[in-house]
This record gives sequence, structure tokens and C-alpha cells, in this order.
Amino acid sequence: MASQRPSLGLVALLLSFVALVNAQVAEIEKASNESLLWGPYRPNLYFGVRPRIAKSLMGGLLWTRVEDYQSVQNNFRHTCEQHELDGYGWDEYDVRTGGRQTIHDPANGIDITTEFIKFPGGQHGGSWGARIKGAPREDASPDLRTSVVWYHTLEGLGSLEVDGEDAAETGAEADVVLKGQSLELGDFEVRITEGSGDHPRTGHASYDDKPLDRTLIHSMQLPEDALWQVKPLLFSHLKGEIDQIIAKYGEDNPPPPAQIYTVKHAPGRGNLHMIQKVFEGPFEFDVLFSSASAPKKITSDELTHQIKSVTSGFAARFTDIFKPQAPFVKERYDEFSKSLFSNLIGGIGYFFGDSRVDRSYDPAYEEDNEGFWEDAAEARGKNTAELEGPSELFTSIPSRPFFPRGFLWDEGFHLLPVIDWDVDLTLDIIKSWFKLMDEDGWIGREQILGAEARSKVPLEFQVQYPHYANPPTLFMVLTSFLDKLDAKSSDSSSQKVLTEKSYSMQLANQEAALQYLRTIYPLLKRHYFWFRKTQAGDIKSYDREAFSTKEGYRWRGRTPQHILTSGLDDYPRAQPPHPGELHVDLLSWIGMMTKSMKRIATYLEESDDAAEFAKYEEAIVRNIDDLHWSDKHKTYCDATIDDYEENLHVCHKGYISLFPFLTGLVGPDSRRLGAVLDLIGDENEIWSEYGLRSLSKSDEFYHTGEDYWRGPIWMNMNYLAVSQLLNIAQQKGPQQKHATKLYTDLRKNLVNTVYESWKETGFAWEQYNPETGKGQRTQHFTGWTSLVVKIMSMPDLEGGRVRDEL
Repeated sequence: MASQRPSLGLVALLLSFVALVNAQVAEIEKASNESLLWGPYRPNLYFGVRPRIAKSLMGGLLWTRVEDYQSVQNNFRHTCEQHELDGYGWDEYDVRTGGRQTIHDPANGIDITTEFIKFPGGQHGGSWGARIKGAPREDASPDLRTSVVWYHTLEGLGSLEVDGEDAAETGAEADVVLKGQSLELGDFEVRITEGSGDHPRTGHASYDDKPLDRTLIHSMQLPEDALWQVKPLLFSHLKGEIDQIIAKYGEDNPPPPAQIYTVKHAPGRGNLHMIQKVFEGPFEFDVLFSSASAPKKITSDELTHQIKSVTSGFAARFTDIFKPQAPFVKERYDEFSKSLFSNLIGGIGYFFGDSRVDRSYDPAYEEDNEGFWEDAAEARGKNTAELEGPSELFTSIPSRPFFPRGFLWDEGFHLLPVIDWDVDLTLDIIKSWFKLMDEDGWIGREQILGAEARSKVPLEFQVQYPHYANPPTLFMVLTSFLDKLDAKSSDSSSQKVLTEKSYSMQLANQEAALQYLRTIYPLLKRHYFWFRKTQAGDIKSYDREAFSTKEGYRWRGRTPQHILTSGLDDYPRAQPPHPGELHVDLLSWIGMMTKSMKRIATYLEESDDAAEFAKYEEAIVRNIDDLHWSDKHKTYCDATIDDYEENLHVCHKGYISLFPFLTGLVGPDSRRLGAVLDLIGDENEIWSEYGLRSLSKSDEFYHTGEDYWRGPIWMNMNYLAVSQLLNIAQQKGPQQKHATKLYTDLRKNLVNTVYESWKETGFAWEQYNPETGKGQRTQHFTGWTSLVVKIMSMPDLEGGRVRDEL
């Protein structure tokens, strides 16, 4: 009988192939990591630079007007704050090359431009340069004086010192050079150029001690946990300097503000170096980081050249990827769409630190008694949270001034435009999130890593609970990745884009793509089954008829006023909360996740898993109708248990009613589709000329209470709606014409709403008013509101047919 074992030659060939694939994947990851090492990854600051290294070199910018004594402290800019500026953000930005940010600061009478550019090469992630320019505003004082502080900190092992520190006792007369080294960065140099611009001459006797035509440097050695508090450290230092100056010259003869608000010139070694320049009128200077392993040190001339190259390259690539379709082809939309996308991708940051987690309240996994939210509140009151970690996360953020940290369900929406721009970056961010998973499969829904991140969050919202879920939107992005893999296989013309730089190397290389999926698949499964276990609802104990006795779910972490874990915080739900309630949005999310898992398993030829997920999917789709469709209200509803222990639908028409449709579980042949579309298009319910309301205007809770998800328009839900309408409009079916009309009108309304508010205020907003279309709540919300860029590039449908693109 012939042996069934493969020959040694075949085994050797297979091992050789595997080794080759692994080497290719390693090379792809190495190239991607190097181009992503540095960036303005401190999005909580108006401008801050750091690498994706836990403890390393960081830099940042502060500035203030110094014309009078009173305004200095209030107007010293550093961290992004709401309602502080007329506008700020990235006009053009690419994580791998750099870009330009403009900042409009009327209180300080100055507009500041920061340009950040990368220079690849060497063993340590390359070099970079930043150009900082200030231009007085039209209404500024003729003799506007601006104090600018650029600083560097160094955490971890290594050294950082000022080169040539004895050159001038009263300040540096030329470039300032910092010499440093660390394990991860090797040897490096930071050059802060002398730059250009006039300097004030105060005429006060103190000018001889601190001539303002020189650069002042103050070096300090501080505990690492204090280094993120640069602004208070600067204020404390300035107070000490002011006290000494007043003692020397008297309160009747103080130096003018430009002179008195200066650091002591004390260059040397340390882990904090503040470099201060004082200008009168416009100014410009560069910060040049040169890695010793790079081919050469970068210069200001090279920075100028590279700025032009990056700017032109971004514009061409953006137009190619996000080409707006009619009716958004007018030039006025160009700046708008570039700004929104650039601020989305410019909001990517690297975070490292510990987090507060409470693992003490095990019964919360069940929440099976009728006062469960009171028990949970009592447990939280015991304050049994402990610090865990530290952990790291590479992620985009919803809003630089108000939410400068990672949010799990936001991230999936963020990455839908990003994956069109940079597949490898997107996959890297997804991997970063799944690395946070614990052994049970839980990922904290809000990532507040370290003291700096916690400083922006009220104490009652800092603790994370390992039975609290969040919508699994990252699975939407993985589905998009699979769509691109399918499109690549059938479209050879896409090869040019796929091999461009390192944006899509894991897409261009089929084996690299499969290797990524194989690596992350066990984590996806663990997370998926954690959802099914911890968020399971009770079907069996009550009088409920359903296809499956298992496919019903409810959000844990419920209170009478909120289900923060659902993302739709104050949306009306059953009252009072009941352990037997079932949430249609959660079942829909798990249905979407199940479809994604089935598709990934099929890609990886995990046939048993794919069959298992297919069974779950069928049961979920059947149960959505069996458990959540209300014939009386002609819509999908949450379910709860009434006083007679019987099933009861709780119907508040709005986003909750649309969830089976929004998550792609209501197809073109569904007998429920007509009613869903009727609800979408009903002006007395959720349709408005600005977008879909979160809650029907006919609902008793419309615009009540916190009015957060009780009427205002949210772009993430509207994006899902317009995407599914497009899907229905492109398929034969009884509702095709209806879906096409709704798609066309909704798409136009959404883009115009965000555009008009952006044009008026200079910001994208967290939500939009359904009566006026005005942006409201959090400003500079360039997270999922930036989905409007994808909406603009969707096809224009006319007369039920696809024009131009399809």
C-alpha cells in the first residue's frame, strides 16, 4: 500500500514556502511600522509630536500674546479646548508623509501654521521636520508681541542635553541643538532654528539680563509622571522668575509683559527642555529631528522642498480616492472634504498608560434581579476599581478638545474612510485595539490610558467594567477589507494603487492579507463569543415565541436613564429596566458581527466555523422578526416583560427602529422593508431636511431630558442609513425606486448640513439640530462626522439608474 505521508521533498517545499511568506509579511510590517513611527500623535495638544514608543522623546508647542499682564495666563495655549479658538485643524494631512495645520487665535491676535513632514531612512524610523509660522491677524495690534515655547521631554532610559550650552550666558544667538540618545531611537539631534522675525526691545533695565533677540533655554530634571504637565510646570517656573524680578526692580518698575514672562536661561542636561522665543509681528522657525542612522541631517531647505512635495502629493491622491460625485463636484467642496478627512486622520494618536478597571462585581454578568441597576450603583459606590496595565493603543479619536482618547464603537466608523486611504494603517489600528483584549474576550469601551488622559475625564466615567460591551463596529471595517480583497482579485487595474508606497501592501499581497486574518481570527472569535455570553438575553423564561431560544440579547450596564454601553446613551427604553428585556439594536449588531465572522471563516477555509456562524445568522435574522417586529406599530421595537410576566414591545420610533436595516439584515426582498422605508421618509417621524432624526418628532420624549439621542441628527447612523439605501437602490426589487429617491435626497441633505455648518463655524460638530441644521454639542468633532467625505464620493443616482461611476 502506498504511503499517505507527503514526501520529504514536498515537506521541504512547503516549509520553504511558509518561510518565504513569513519573511514577506515581516518585511511589510517593518516598512509600515517605520513610516508610522513618528507623528503628531498627541492630538489633545494643538501641536504635539511623539513616536509610537511607550516612553520616549516628545515635543509640544505653547504660545501666548504678551502685550499686557492680564491676558497672558488665560491665553497661554497648549491643550485643545472647546470654544477657545475661531478654528484649528489639519488642512491636508497624511499619517505617512505629513501635512499642514492652521490655527486661528483671535484672543492672541495671531494665526499659526504648523507643518509636519517626515523624512524616511535609517534604522530608527527616519527623521522629521516641523515648521511653525505666526501671522498677525488683521485686527491685531500693530506691535503684536508673541511668546512661543517649544519643548521636549524624554521618558525612559536615555539622555537629552543642550549642545554648546556655554556659548551664551544670556541666551542662544543662533540655532539651539539638543543631543540625545535612547534604546529605541538610537542617537539623534533636534535643531530648533533661529528662524526669522523681529524681536521686541523693551527698554527696561532687565533687558540686559534677558535680551529678547536671543532664544532662552531652560533645562530641568523631573519625575516622569510630571512631564505631561508642561503648562503648569511652566507657570510655576515663571512665577518664581517674576518674584525674583519684582524683588530686584520693585513693584513700581516691573519689566513689560514680553520681558517678565520669560524662562530663566539655564541650558543643560535634563528630561525637560523649554525653548522660548519672543517675537514682534510675524515669525517663523523650524524644529528638525535628525536620526543618526538616517543618511544625513535634514535642513530647512530640504524641509521647504518636502513641504511642497507632500502638499501636491496629498491633493492628487485625495482627489483620486475620494472623488466627489454630483452634485458635490463644485470647487467649494474641495477644501471642506480635505479638511474633514485630514482632521479625522490627523486625530490619530498613540496612548500609553494604566487604566481603572473594576472586576469585583461578578453578579453584574447576569443582572438577573429586578433591581439590578441599584445593586450595580451600590457596587460602584464602593470604589473597588484598581489600576491595570500599562497598555498602549494606536487609535483615532472623536474630538481633540473633548474626547482625546480611544472609543471602541467610534473607531469602527472612523476607520471606514481611513481604510480607503490607507489599508495597512487601518489594519494596524484594528490590531492595536484587539491587543487590549483580556483573556475572556473583553475590550474596554473607553480607553483612558494614563494620568494625562484621565485629566480630561470626570471621575465617575473613568472606571471600565469587564461585562460592559459596546457596538462591535470594527467588524464593519474588516468586512470592508474583505470587499477590497474581492475587488482586487477581479480588477487588475487596481495594482498601481495597491503597491503605492506602503498604504496597501497587505492588500496587494494575498498571502500577507491571509496571514493578517489568521493572526487576528482567534481574537475575533474570543470577542464574538464573549458578546454572546455576557450580553445574552432571556427568551426561555417568558412567554415568547421565537425561531431560536438563544438569539436574544440585552445590554449590560443599564440604568433607568441610560444605556451608555449601547452608544445611544439616553435613547428611550423600557421603564423600569427589567432583566427580561431584549434590545433590538444589540441583536442587530451581533447579527452584523456574525455575518462578518462567517465571511472571514470562509476566507480562511475554516469550514466548520463558517457553518456554525451561518446557523447563528439564520437564527438571528428569524428572531429579529419574531421577537422585535410590532405589527401594531409597523416597526422594530425593544421588548420587555409586563406586570403579567408577558412579552411587551416598547416602541420609540427612531434609530432603534432602523437597526436591523442599518446593519444590513433587512434585504431588498424583506416584507418589512416597505414599512422601514416609509418610516425613514416620514416627515412626521424621523425625516428632516437636514438628515434623519435620532428619535421621532412624534415621540413623547422628543427633545426631552438631556436631548442627546432624542432628536438630534448623528452622522454615523445617517451614514449607515444612506449606505443601506444605496444597497437597496442598486438591486432589483419592489422597493428599488423608493430607496433610490430616499438615498438621493438623504445624501444631499447630509452633505449640505455638515458643509453649511462648517462654512459658518469652521468646525465639524458632534450632532446637528433637526430643526435648523446647526452643529451643536462638541465642536471639532472630526471623528465619525467625517463620514460625510465617503457620502460625497458615493454614486449619484438619477431616475433609478446609476450615473457615471457604476
